[in-house]
Amino acid sequence: MSIFDKIKEKLSHEFIDIVEWLDYTDDTIAHRFERYQNEIKNGAKLIVREGQTAVFINEGQLADVFTPGTYDLTTQNLPILSTLKGWKYGFNSPFKAEVYFVNTHLFTDEKWGTKNPITLNDDRFGLVEIRAFGTYAFKIADAGKFIVDIVGTDNNFTNFEINEHLKSLIATRFTDTVGEANLPIELYAANTTELSETCQAVMQPEFMGVGISLERFYIENVSMPEELKKEIFEYSRIDKLDLDKLTKFKTAKAIEAAAVNEGGTAGAGMGMGMGFVLAQQMGGMMSPQMGGQQSMPQQQQQAAQVPPPMPQATQYYYAHNGAQAGPVGYAQLQSLFASRTINKETLIWKAGMDGWKPLNQVEELKGFLGSNTPPPLP
Repeated sequence: MSIFDKIKEKLSHEFIDIVEWLDYTDDTIAHRFERYQNEIKNGAKLIVREGQTAVFINEGQLADVFTPGTYDLTTQNLPILSTLKGWKYGFNSPFKAEVYFVNTHLFTDEKWGTKNPITLNDDRFGLVEIRAFGTYAFKIADAGKFIVDIVGTDNNFTNFEINEHLKSLIATRFTDTVGEANLPIELYAANTTELSETCQAVMQPEFMGVGISLERFYIENVSMPEELKKEIFEYSRIDKLDLDKLTKFKTAKAIEAAAVNEGGTAGAGMGMGMGFVLAQQMGGMMSPQMGGQQSMPQQQQQAAQVPPPMPQATQYYYAHNGAQAGPVGYAQLQSLFASRTINKETLIWKAGMDGWKPLNQVEELKGFLGSNTPPPLP
C-alpha cells in the first residue's frame, strides 16, 4: 500500500460512521451531535432510539427529520438535504450538516403558579384577590419547529430553559380564563377539575405554535385571603339556614356571652335567667311531640297563652332588566339574591320609602351581604 493510500484511509476514518446520542440526563430536551466541521461520512449509520427524533439542519435551514429507527445516510434517505445541496446523482464525499437529537418523551411534574394575586370582580363581594398553583406535563410534538423556533444554535437545551417561558404563558392564560369565566368566587376552588380542562384547551394552541404539546394541566389549589373565606362561609350559612332562626340563635349566644363576662352575683343571676329562658324555649319546642301526654288543663292553659296573629309581612319591589318586578316577601328576595338574579346594586322599594334605593342601602337587607359589622353607636 502506497503512502497516498494510507493517507486516504486515515482521512476516510476521520469522519463519523455512526450518528447517535445516548441521554444520561432527565432534563435535556435537545442535544446537538458534535463533529469537527459537522462533517458526516456518506453511508454512515443514523440510530434514533425510542423517545427521540433526529433533525438535520443545513446552513440554518431545516432539512430532514427522522423518527425512531436505523438509517443509512444516503441521498435516498436525505431527500430534502439532497435538494438543498443540489445532489442530482448522489454523493460520495463527506457532507456537512448539523444533527440535533430531540427528546420526545413526556416531561412530567413541572410546577407553575401565579407570581402575583389575580384581581377579580365578584357581584357580591366586590374586588377580590386569588392565587393559584399546580403542575403540568409536556412533550415535543414537532421537533423541527421546536429546533427552529426555540433551540436555535444552543448545543444542549434543557427543560429549565423553556420552563420560565411556559410558566409565564400559563399564568397569563390562566388569568384570562378565570376572568372570562365570571364564576362566583367560592366556585373556583370547588371546580378545579373543570377549570383545569378549560385552561388546557385554551393554552394548547399556543404551546403547539412552537412545537410543544401540553399533555396534562392540573390546578392543585386556588387560595384567597382568610377574611374573604370567613365572609363566604358566613354567607353560605345564611343562604342555607332560616334567617329568623339564625337571628334568634345569635341573640341567645350574645346574651350567654354577656352573662359569662359579668362578674359576681349579677353574672350568676343573668346566667340563671338565661338558663330559665333556654329551658322555656326547649319546653316549647318539645311540646308538640308530647301533646298526646298533656292533661286537658295544661292544654287550656297553653291555648290561653297563644300569641296574637303576626303582622302582615313587608312586600318589596325590585328593578330587573329595566322594569319593575314584585312584590315579593323577604325570603323570596333573599332567594333572588342567592341565585344572583339581583345583587347589591339592584334598586329596591317598599311602602314607606321616599324612593328607590340600592339593596345595600336598605338596612334590613344588609344581612344578604354576609357582614357581621354592627351599626355605629347612637
